[in-house]
Parts: sequence; structure tokens; C-alpha cells
Amino acid sequence: MKPRYYEDFAAGDKVVTQGITLTEANIIDFGLRFDPQPLHIDKIAAEQGFYNGLIASGWQVASLAFRLFWQSGFIYGGSLGSPGVDELRWLKPVRPGDTIFVEADVTDTRLSSKGDRGYVGVSYTVKNQKGETVLTMRGTQIMALRPSREPRPKTKPAKK
Repeated sequence: MKPRYYEDFAAGDKVVTQGITLTEANIIDFGLRFDPQPLHIDKIAAEQGFYNGLIASGWQVASLAFRLFWQSGFIYGGSLGSPGVDELRWLKPVRPGDTIFVEADVTDTRLSSKGDRGYVGVSYTVKNQKGETVLTMRGTQIMALRPSREPRPKTKPAKK
């Protein structure tokens, strides 16, 4: 993958990721470890509940969405992390057998006052295999500026 830096992004840039299929075992394992509500860990209780069956934790879907985004290479090389996400919405349940993928759009870019990085706004839309939107969120990615190609000044040898 070719590294991407702040200068490589502009509003309107878009990436569509590969998909990942969630299994019943994936959903239950994540639920047991991180979100042990019956709708995520107990198939029988989930069938009798509000969603009429087992569903993935929204936290699992959000985590997988970022994994898919990262694996796409869209921010490879220059990512310095993120200060967070906003407007996280779980719109439809994700069930065993569903395949999700991410459409990510750059909404804006702005330089940091620190001078070595910039901020890239990203709007994430997670869809299932039917094209239905299951999750949306907005995030900010901190991206390094492209490294200078100019040689660094040599330091003078220390006096003895």
C-alpha cells in the first residue's frame, strides 16, 4: 500500500470497503466479552425479545466498521489516531449471516495549528448485503503531513 498523508485528502474523496460476514459464534463471543445483553448472547431469549432473534452488538458493528476502513488502506501510513466519533447511530440490527461493508466519505480537511498534522473529517455509512444502512457515524482522523524531502541540517560536532 502507498502511504497517504493529510495532503492526499479532499472533501468528496470516498472509499468503499470489502465486506465481512458475521456468524452466530462471532456475535455471541463479542457479546459475552463486551456487551452481555441477552439479545447478543442468548439465542432463545433473543428469539422471544424485541428483535425476534440474536443481533450483533452495535459496538461490535462499529469496531468492525473501523477495522474494514483501516484495512482498505485509505488512511495507511499517515494516521496519527482520532480524537473520537460523533453522531454514532445504530439504525438496523445486524444478524448472523449478514455481511457488512463501509462507505466512507471525506467531509472536510483542516490544518492543525501544530504544523505537523491535519484533521480529516470522515462520514461513515455501514451497509448490509441488501444495501440497507445499519450504522452511521462521523469521525475525525488525525493525519501526518507529508514528510519533507529536504535533508535535515547537519548538527555541528560537539566541542571537546
